[in-house]
Amino acid sequence: MTYAPFTARITRHPLPFDDQAASLIAAKFADLAPEILPLLVGAAGCSPYLSDLMQHEADWLRRALALAPESAVAVELAELKALSLEKLGSGLRRAKRRVALLAGLADLGGVWQLEAVTGALTDLADCAVQLSLQRLVADEIRRGKIPGAVPEDAEDGAGMVVFAMGKMGAAELNYSSDIDLICLFDESRYPKDAHEARAVFIRVTRKMAALVGDRTAEGYVFRTDLRLRPDAAVTPVCLSFTAAESYYESVGRTWERAAWIKARPCAGDIAAGARFLKTLTPFVWRKHLDFAAIQDAHDMRLRIRDHRRLHGPISVEGHNMKLGVGGIREIEFFTQTRQLIAGGRDSDLRSRQTVTALAALAQKGWIPLETATELTTLYRAHREVEHRLQMINDAQTHDLPATPEGVARIAAFCGQSDADFRAGLIDRLERTDHLTEGFFAPAEAEDGPELSDNAREIVRGWDSYPALRSQRAGVIFRRVRPGLLKRLQSAANADEALIAFDGFLAGLPAGVQIFSLFEANPQLVDLIVDIAATSPALALYLSRNGGVLDAVIGGSFFAVWPSLAMLTAGLTATMADISDYERKLDAARRWMKEWHFRIGVHHLRGLIDAFEAGKQYADLAEATLAALWPVVQAEFALKYGLPPGRGAILLGMGSLGAGRLNAGSDLDLIVIYDAGEAEYSQGRKPLAIRPYFARLTQAMVTAVTALMPEGRLYEVDMRLRPSGRQGPVATSIHSFQAYQMNEAWTWEHLALTRAHPLAGNADLQAEFETLRREVLMTKASGETVLADVAEMRDRLASAKPPQSAWDAKNGPGRLMDIELLAQSCALRAGNPTRRVESQLRTGVKCYYMSQSDEQALLDAYRLCWRLQAGSRLLTDKALDMDQLGTGARAFLLRETGQNDVEGLSRRLSEVLGKAEAVISRILAGA
Repeated sequence: MTYAPFTARITRHPLPFDDQAASLIAAKFADLAPEILPLLVGAAGCSPYLSDLMQHEADWLRRALALAPESAVAVELAELKALSLEKLGSGLRRAKRRVALLAGLADLGGVWQLEAVTGALTDLADCAVQLSLQRLVADEIRRGKIPGAVPEDAEDGAGMVVFAMGKMGAAELNYSSDIDLICLFDESRYPKDAHEARAVFIRVTRKMAALVGDRTAEGYVFRTDLRLRPDAAVTPVCLSFTAAESYYESVGRTWERAAWIKARPCAGDIAAGARFLKTLTPFVWRKHLDFAAIQDAHDMRLRIRDHRRLHGPISVEGHNMKLGVGGIREIEFFTQTRQLIAGGRDSDLRSRQTVTALAALAQKGWIPLETATELTTLYRAHREVEHRLQMINDAQTHDLPATPEGVARIAAFCGQSDADFRAGLIDRLERTDHLTEGFFAPAEAEDGPELSDNAREIVRGWDSYPALRSQRAGVIFRRVRPGLLKRLQSAANADEALIAFDGFLAGLPAGVQIFSLFEANPQLVDLIVDIAATSPALALYLSRNGGVLDAVIGGSFFAVWPSLAMLTAGLTATMADISDYERKLDAARRWMKEWHFRIGVHHLRGLIDAFEAGKQYADLAEATLAALWPVVQAEFALKYGLPPGRGAILLGMGSLGAGRLNAGSDLDLIVIYDAGEAEYSQGRKPLAIRPYFARLTQAMVTAVTALMPEGRLYEVDMRLRPSGRQGPVATSIHSFQAYQMNEAWTWEHLALTRAHPLAGNADLQAEFETLRREVLMTKASGETVLADVAEMRDRLASAKPPQSAWDAKNGPGRLMDIELLAQSCALRAGNPTRRVESQLRTGVKCYYMSQSDEQALLDAYRLCWRLQAGSRLLTDKALDMDQLGTGARAFLLRETGQNDVEGLSRRLSEVLGKAEAVISRILAGA
């Protein structure tokens, strides 16, 4: 990139405060162009430090100002790389003087924006740390002190890594920053000599800190702080990766999580540093939305203010621009806390830099765009004032001067009159405080509603629940409780809603996170109350899987339902970022449960109906299986080898194959394989073909059904495979074909009408579909189909009678009865269609039934499906209208289009009678 020269980019300059100092520089640089002189004079008239640097580096400055400042800095840093260890200290201090001078002038002249100024200072710090580490490690290798190391190992620090923390990690160094470093080493490079290597790296760290940080006659480079390391009071200055990781996993605190947001490997073994950062991801970025971090950050802010005595009204004199009210740290805390809340779920929010993080938070909907824009402007303005405070005497200060004269100097340094500077600064500080304080400070608890004696008794029992046992959870919940009780009292049946919420609260294993979530997002309380008042079963599910609420806050909870391909790709990407197999399976469970919960909430709230919900549940199951199948195969292949031949495919049967599930559906699956000519797999432990695919199938079933920390995905039923429970769990395509053509019962051909390939080799899926259609066509002319179906219907009626008058699934004229007839129509016609409606339409086209028969069956099927899908969302028990709450009954009546329970009962009886008559008449024709 080509940059314009320094002089051409000047847009502003300070006003000289000290006329004598200004005159001295005016005379010394009188030969320079008139465009540059006011900047130099103004800077010298406000800053003794810059004035001294201009005089000390006058010849170099003249050359540098003729260039673009980017080029001048790059040349200066490049010259350092040729220096030996003996000359490096002097060279670094010379570079610091020159880069500090040029960056200061570029800042004061408006040549560089804030990010360019802090970036140049950070580049210098990176260069200083990297060169110091390399030279010192090379010296230790030369003296034979690092076990097994050769001279080339110095390039990457022989396994030592320096992490730039804080502002250096984010490339945001202020003008007179300390640099915060954490030094670690990769002990895996020293399996037998880690203790010896550790001693060397401790020595290197101390020498590096001195080389960079000690003040000599030539000055210093950067003051160096090593205290951000784990347990700094008792640990050495350089730790092993394992020791650091163990610390963060066991006792790491919220402030340390925030610190590692900005961490960046800046010297040594950068690749090893990147790997270590990845291992810390679960510590820094929590898998669930972490609203408890807000309280932690608020407490931290108050402790800092108490320690520094920074409370009270804003005044200009003595105000701390970093830690005071409305200061820089407020914006940084605001940004980092939001990142900690949501960054675990969205890696786009993990930026190290404050300005880019604010933009990302706005883009993802976590803060309003106008808030991000205004905070960015305020942040840059605050940092400019901070820089001018530090430029005066190269002091690491954030305090405005305590005297009016000192404030007047800063005003002139900013190119403003004293009055304008004071008014603008107060306005910016107050505006920052207004934008950030409401986010951090917990609201005062409002007054709660009057409660009945029964309600008071229920609420009194809450203190004994597991979720409220910790003091912190209790404090947060006491702030949330009044508003929550008010919302519960506004439910259609307040007593029922309170009892249902009580069940939800009792099931919560812990409360800090979810109560913090409620406090930060009051709209969630409305959703919980709605769910509790309508579906106690969903509320109980929610109490055991509170993490699904993250999806509600995440921004896309009410977006349009994605395609099957998008769902599959989403889960695939989620698991791809995880190396451990069991963690992949747990991630799949979290992902599935969030989408499953979304479907239930949308259905409950009337955003979708039972048929849309049925399709979405089926899409979700298919996407889950399709994404999981290759993961399971890859893990299985590590031990037994890749699948021989074309491998195996996963078939969805029953309701899954037909693409319509309810909230409580299990999954009917079959596995079909084609090993080609292979007799054994090719792996560390080869298996014969049948046991290979049998074990692979079992591995998949386990992956889906195993109870893990995040629960299970689905229950699986494989009884629809050839020969049912007596048959092998996986069947070759050739055996399946022979079985279907020669041995299968009619019920197995009926099941085949809904078989649908879900995952696996595309060619094998296509071959199976061709085979399925061939079987259906061949068996369409079977003389006993109707008689077999009639017999099967009788057996089902005996084995699974309706559990009540409200049973929508089992019994004459109900779902299973209609589905059985629909499948018989598809089989008799040799038609590959899978959905009930299409199969019934096939019956009409083939004259197995009349259009009025079809309508009677559809009326019953649609009402029964709405009743079944709705009831399974409400309870996993038999539907009993008398036991349902007001909200649940209202939901079912809305779903079925009826005004009251009596009307629904009459309508159900009417459609079931007509459907039963049609089915009995058609099957009697056998």
